[in-house]
Amino acid sequence: MSDVIRDFRIEIPDSALADLNDRLDRVRWPDPEPVNDWSQGIPLSYVQDVAAHWRSGYDWRQCEAALNRYPHHMTEIDGVDIHFMHIRSPEPGARPVIMTHGWPGSIVEFLDVIGPLTDPVAHGGEAKDACHLVIPSLPGYGFSGKPAVTGWGAEKIGQAWDELMLRLGYDRYFAQGGDWGALVTSAIGVQNLGHCAGIHINLVVVGAPPASVMQSPTSEEQASLAHFASYQTEGAGYAEIQKTKPQTLGYGLADSPVGQMAWIMEKFQGWSDGANTPDDSFNRDRLLDNVMIYWLNNAGASSARLYRESFGNPNVDPVVMPSGCSIFPNEIMTPSRRWAEHRFKDLQYWGEPERGGHFAAMEVPDLFVAEVRACFGQMAL
Repeated sequence: MSDVIRDFRIEIPDSALADLNDRLDRVRWPDPEPVNDWSQGIPLSYVQDVAAHWRSGYDWRQCEAALNRYPHHMTEIDGVDIHFMHIRSPEPGARPVIMTHGWPGSIVEFLDVIGPLTDPVAHGGEAKDACHLVIPSLPGYGFSGKPAVTGWGAEKIGQAWDELMLRLGYDRYFAQGGDWGALVTSAIGVQNLGHCAGIHINLVVVGAPPASVMQSPTSEEQASLAHFASYQTEGAGYAEIQKTKPQTLGYGLADSPVGQMAWIMEKFQGWSDGANTPDDSFNRDRLLDNVMIYWLNNAGASSARLYRESFGNPNVDPVVMPSGCSIFPNEIMTPSRRWAEHRFKDLQYWGEPERGGHFAAMEVPDLFVAEVRACFGQMAL
């Protein structure tokens, strides 16, 4: 195994963009849905509108330039190339933080929070809140390599992230994540290898409700249980497919850019905070930037395999290290504090922002930054 850290720059060839345009010119569309809402999936008219903009109004090179403003690197861990951004703060006392995305997100989710977190003084904050950020692409996602063997679940990724931080010279650090990033971050907390000083998550995955909740649930806990039950019956089909047959799904996602776009963008409507369409909560070009990270790297199947590895039986072992949780209103799971405390034994921070959903760093970046600052600001490195 090589522990060399290599510089990396995102440089997509013109031929890949020409191939995309050719495919967008030759889309074969399905019949329209027989309902007037999103209940059967992302509507045909909306997808056609986004595809037309993608073909004629969107510029990948703007995203590429925005990403390349920051340092990118590669390093091999257990035979897989791991891509990551490493943005050092100008503040000498900054806290090292590894921040992890999930599915169907990417490093693009964090573009609006990098500046405030690494250079808070330049964004109206205080020097004491500064972070050195390490933002990796999950294995099988983005510009990271694709595991050729099974075993790369959340626990193994957590171990890999610990190794990555040590390679970068951070023998003490904090970890943050949402979606799969939350499961990886929680795994870092469970493993407690002696280097991570505390974690913050914005998807709080816990075990079954304890007796104290089930015997006398509050109105908020009743709403939380009902919300998650609705997700399981109406919104979890994608996860079952990715958990059981990621390879079969991959053929369609690898061959059709519109298929890949629709598969991703549906979630930016359903998991945002009250959006009728994704455009109500997100910039359309930024949404397409995120889709492009999947399309250009042919990551439909390889990203789905993480569900095969870790979705069926997620680790909910106790976390004893200092922890913080932020519950955004339209998150998939919204357990109460007393419920979360059954897993997170040293819960030092609990936040309930007034707005936002699953993609908080992208949807409500100011609130997300405030939560991360408030959490790590009260933890000792």
